Amino acid sequence: MDVDGISPIITPNDEFYLIDTALSKPQVNLEEWTLKVTGLVENPYEINFDELLTRPLVERYVTLSCVSNQVGGDLVGHAKWLGVPLSLILDEAGLLPQAEQIVGRSVDGFTVGFPSSIPYDGRDALVAVGMNDEPLPIEHGFPVRLVVAGLYGYVSATKWLSELELTTWDGFDAYWIPRGWAKEAPVKTQSRIDTPMEGRIAARARAIAGVAWAPHRGIDRVEVRIDEGEWIEAELSSEISDNSWRQWKVDWDPAPGRYRLQVRATDGDGITQTDLRVPPAPDGATGWHTIHVTVVA
Repeated sequence: MDVDGISPIITPNDEFYLIDTALSKPQVNLEEWTLKVTGLVENPYEINFDELLTRPLVERYVTLSCVSNQVGGDLVGHAKWLGVPLSLILDEAGLLPQAEQIVGRSVDGFTVGFPSSIPYDGRDALVAVGMNDEPLPIEHGFPVRLVVAGLYGYVSATKWLSELELTTWDGFDAYWIPRGWAKEAPVKTQSRIDTPMEGRIAARARAIAGVAWAPHRGIDRVEVRIDEGEWIEAELSSEISDNSWRQWKVDWDPAPGRYRLQVRATDGDGITQTDLRVPPAPDGATGWHTIHVTVVA
């Protein structure tokens, strides 16, 4: 959509949010890097980067979000990812029936954990090697990372990936679980007002606009409310996939005065965002993004 101030459909690599536990980014020697598949599998194996690239590569558009993102926050981005479907990597090893959890382990020891059913439930889950038509930047996990649509990053998005271990839920707690975060963390439906920004704005015709996301479910509808008025259905950008965020806008020509603007989204399952405000911990924030603007002549 051609609206000043709206987030682009594709988030540039250098603008994509960064959240790490490491004090410095791991510098991985590509010639020495390997990926191990271990644990509750029939055939544990290990491959190098060149061998990984012999597997079928696919491109998928996926929105990623950090669980610590506040309502209306910017710890979310949408990119085109290149990688090998995680299901293919796991199929080569053969999951044993008791395998419940996939643990993604980084070269620096960081771990995530998510259900072993996830790569097989129809969502996009990749062992990714590229981002927006470029090799993975170092800060985003070079040479290889996990990208799993519809799960918050702390349970799925291992950067600098070195091992996939199949285990049980009782057998291992990934990094953030003992620290009080939920074991299972689907991304909650969210919407954000990008423009106008909170504060004073000029009295002229403009758009109220932003983005909405519900990866693996998609966005069906976005609505805006001005003060205590009726909800106004927004115009949506074309849907790339149900893993992609969608831009939205509502035309607005305000008179001078003070206004409250709110937005809410309805996902592909027909579920509308709750207005209940809860903080990010332990499994993601909820609530309607709300801003206040003063229109001046």
